Amino acid sequence: MIEIKNVTKKYGENIALNNVSFNVNDGEIFAFIGHNGAGKTTLIKSIVGIHDFDEGDILINGKSIKTNPVQCKKEMAFVPDNPELYENMKAIDFINFICDMYEVDQVTRENNINKYAKMFEIENNLNDTINLFSHGMKQKIALISALAHNPKILIMDEPFVGLDPKAVFDVKEIMNEMIKEGKTIFFSTHILDVAEKLCSRVAIIKKGELIKVGSMDEIKGDKSLEKVFLELEN
Repeated sequence: MIEIKNVTKKYGENIALNNVSFNVNDGEIFAFIGHNGAGKTTLIKSIVGIHDFDEGDILINGKSIKTNPVQCKKEMAFVPDNPELYENMKAIDFINFICDMYEVDQVTRENNINKYAKMFEIENNLNDTINLFSHGMKQKIALISALAHNPKILIMDEPFVGLDPKAVFDVKEIMNEMIKEGKTIFFSTHILDVAEKLCSRVAIIKKGELIKVGSMDEIKGDKSLEKVFLELEN
């Protein structure tokens, strides 16, 4: 479970997040939507411990990311919108490097790496250096690295950008599989029809302010999520 409690983040005089509060529960896929610059990435990076914040707190399964960052990070995996990987490493070496940090045993890592590499049709590229990869290929390596340690919470920033249609389908299948295991998924996206079909709950942010949060049915009613979003943005 992710608990976001009255989080405020400022960049000088600019308020990027203004007293934002909501929970992401176990066993649900939660969408976080808003226009460019609304504060989505700022909040996501605050949740995973990349950004500090000025007020409030964020709890990961009851532990504060401020006071207990290492324990919080052990329970999470993060896939950024623009994966910045070690370009001169082989893909398999990078994935194993991440597994080492999470202390993943050899059997688990081999099973998961093989499973997801085959799913993403990248098993023949694992010994290539990352600087040879397209954005989509790098995204797949970031996903495999995130999934290899069986995280309880998966956090993704625009996870579908750059992926081919099959990989998009595969990611959605992985998300549904994780939810059946009682895990938590929180992600931002501009692909609102995917969010509408995939997610049980959604939050909408505008200029750092949380303007809507609730179940997908509560938020959209008899409209599409896209129409609701556009109405709120006007």
